[in-house]
Amino acid sequence: MRGPIAPPQVPLSVSRGEAFIDLVHDSAERLERRWPQLSAVDFVVREVPVTSRDAPSPVGDPEGLDSFDFDGDSVPLGRYVAAHGDAPDRIVIYRRPVEIRTKSRDERALLVHEVVVEQVAELLGLAPESVDPRYGQD
Repeated sequence: MRGPIAPPQVPLSVSRGEAFIDLVHDSAERLERRWPQLSAVDFVVREVPVTSRDAPSPVGDPEGLDSFDFDGDSVPLGRYVAAHGDAPDRIVIYRRPVEIRTKSRDERALLVHEVVVEQVAELLGLAPESVDPRYGQD
């Protein structure tokens, strides 16, 4: 028998990438209720961060979302990209590094929310605990 294992409306048919994007958007929506100015921020999911020395030419990445300089000691889980030109502020969450550090969907949801809170805190110039009072308590 060939065909989908489950109908499209069943969660089984959601890819890991789509499920991750949903976690990021859920976290962003949760924070938007407290910080309405976040509605103007783009929340973006990328697979992995790429150092600017390893990245292809900037033609394919005019907004600098896929490449930047970071130390080789640790892999970032997310980053904040300040607005420039017509591009709005952006918060980028890296899917693969987050997934590697978690074992279950619940752990992944918690880590995604922590990363989103940390990046929003950088954007707003606040401590993560000010952005979300429950930060670090789960």
